[in-house]
Amino acid sequence: MDAQAQLVRFYDDAYAQQDPADAMRYARWRALGAIGKADHVLALCAGAGLRPASTLEIGCGDGALLCELRAREFGGRLEGVEIAPAAVEITRGRVEIDAVELYDGAHLPAEDGDYELGIVSHVLEHVPDPTALLAEAARACDAVVMEVPLEANLSARRACKREHASEVGHLQRLDRADARAMVARAGLRVAGELEDPLPLTVHMFFATTPSARARATAKWALRAGLHRLVPGLARRLFTVHYACLCLPAE
Repeated sequence: MDAQAQLVRFYDDAYAQQDPADAMRYARWRALGAIGKADHVLALCAGAGLRPASTLEIGCGDGALLCELRAREFGGRLEGVEIAPAAVEITRGRVEIDAVELYDGAHLPAEDGDYELGIVSHVLEHVPDPTALLAEAARACDAVVMEVPLEANLSARRACKREHASEVGHLQRLDRADARAMVARAGLRVAGELEDPLPLTVHMFFATTPSARARATAKWALRAGLHRLVPGLARRLFTVHYACLCLPAE
């Protein structure tokens, strides 16, 4: 089985949860993540004065981010593409989304400049050639918001973290310089950027006991405080999420 087929199978299995409780739990997890992703999209677009009339999310999953953007009345016409048939089936049932298509993970079913905004959020770390996919997004979209986890750090080097990254399909381990270099290789420039050490609600999501909640709160406080005071050191120690607005280099 080639790398692309493995990726499709991985995501199809992830979205086709057989246990209803597990399916609901991970749907809630994706909806929670969509709140932060939408915050980042709106902040970056506001900084550049962008109010798109059409938006394409590449790797839209179950459509959680697109639904969050609809709730905030942002993005105009909202469409998505996804490699996993199970996710496409879920997304097509969401009335908030105008259209969703299955695609091959490399070539977008769109003409040059069809969309004013493209979103590639927590996708590039999963693909074997992230620069090519980012360039393809830029071909179809006038501007692109890219978001990736910065996992080239001490915490992510631990065996348990490497195992988890492999389990969720991460093929790339990036730092901030890697992410910015990828933007340049795709023929783009960074027009705005931000970092997020993740809010308390994210750290608390899987904490089901009082002791786990206490540890999650302490972890959040330490990471948020360190990132606020010494962001460079924070990036070297633990994973933060990096988002940037990409525009054509010229």
